[in-house]
Parts: sequence; structure tokens; C-alpha cells
Amino acid sequence: MDEREPADPLKALGERLEKARRGREEPAATGGGSRTGVPQNALGLALRIGLELVSALVVGVGIGWLIDRWLGTRPWAMVVFFFLGAAAGMLNVYRAINGLGLAAGYRRTPGEKTAGRESHED
Repeated sequence: MDEREPADPLKALGERLEKARRGREEPAATGGGSRTGVPQNALGLALRIGLELVSALVVGVGIGWLIDRWLGTRPWAMVVFFFLGAAAGMLNVYRAINGLGLAAGYRRTPGEKTAGRESHED
């Protein structure tokens, strides 16, 4: 009989996870990645902005169309919700550009710069 302890699979899994985490943090430490996991290249930002605006308009028009169909007020609710959707889309684009909607609980450090805006501290 062998009196050695069997290999602990959870310990091996923990070591592999730790190795993967270290490999993931190294590019961010050298400036090659993003801390928040949000795409920072121009194409990713452009696609996000376009999708934010179009989806807000589609949802607004869809809600307006449903209300018009339900209440028989064609086209007034759709017009109102089109403008509400456009406003919501523009607000989402503003948040995306300024980096306000990055992640839940995200807080900027006092000296951190945002896209298109510089920190002016006296």
C-alpha cells in the first residue's frame, strides 16, 4: 500500500487559477490592457456608441408603437417615445464617451483622465 496522500484536485485548480490571473494582470501592468475590461480601441468605442444610440431609438419607437396600438392614439405616443429614446440614446453616448458607464461601482481616482476631458487641478 502506498501511504502518500492523494493529490488534492482543488489545490491544483487553485494554482492554475492563480497562474491564469497573474498572466491576465501582466499586460495591464505594462500598459497594454484595460483595468476595467472595457474595449479602449477606436473601433470598439465606435461600435458601442452606434449600438447605444440605435438600440435606445428602437426601444423608444417600439414602446410608442405598442402604446399607440393599445390605446389607438396613432402616431402621438410613437412620436413622444421617439424623442425620449433619442434623448436616452444621447445620454448613453455621453456616458460612454466620458467613461461614466464603465462598470458598477467604478470610481475614478482623483488624477485619472477621461476620454476628451482633462483634469484641471489647481
